[in-house]
Amino acid sequence: MKFGRFLFREKVFWGRVETGEVEVLKITPLKGLSETGEVFRLEEVKILAPVTPTKIIGVGLNYRAHAEEMKRVLPEEPLIFLKPSTAVIGPGDNIFLPPDSERIDYEGELGVVIKRACKDVQTEEAAECIMGYTCFNDVTARDLQEKDVQYTRAKSFDTFAPIGPFIETDVDPDELVIKAYLNGKLKQDAPTSDMIFNVYRLVSFISSVMTLLPGDVIATGTPPGVGKLSPGDRITIEIEGVGSLTNFVISG
Repeated sequence: MKFGRFLFREKVFWGRVETGEVEVLKITPLKGLSETGEVFRLEEVKILAPVTPTKIIGVGLNYRAHAEEMKRVLPEEPLIFLKPSTAVIGPGDNIFLPPDSERIDYEGELGVVIKRACKDVQTEEAAECIMGYTCFNDVTARDLQEKDVQYTRAKSFDTFAPIGPFIETDVDPDELVIKAYLNGKLKQDAPTSDMIFNVYRLVSFISSVMTLLPGDVIATGTPPGVGKLSPGDRITIEIEGVGSLTNFVISG
């Protein structure tokens, strides 16, 4: 099933998406499935970011081919960092390029949406903590990342965390393909099977460090082919079975 958040006449609501329609829910599906009976056509509503996370946990160098592309040694354990909730935008929203940076890149990724509070989860139990999956763009100020060494500033500008369009609950995260299109041209194309640490290992490892809360997002790392964004660009992250997330790039 696909779930999302929507705006209609200044009212924000959760909905279940099916065949071009949105069935309005009484509460967030993180707490259960309860429909109101009200239905909208997708074109009648604005699609928002599907979650409002307390935190976004990013993972660096989690694809073998990307580590080779960056000429880096494969990590022995997940390399994690945080992105703030204020960076979140939804489908169709603008990515603003801050004047602080001269090189801002797109990074197409699979996003994992956490279903319930969890801490110290075993890998074999991690699936129980996951609501579903979404498209994620880990926008990064590459020059600042290299300058600062650590990732906080480079990853944290407003609009640097596009998420969406929906949360898909019924896919195998080990058998997906991530693609990124810049102005319609294919730039990234890789299977999630190339991950060094799969989704369940990531949930286990991260929950050993910090408590994961409902709606939190894990951005699972990007495959090779990352590249520069410029004003006027259109960037689309597409994951088979999950969805397609498009955003536009402007100076800001």
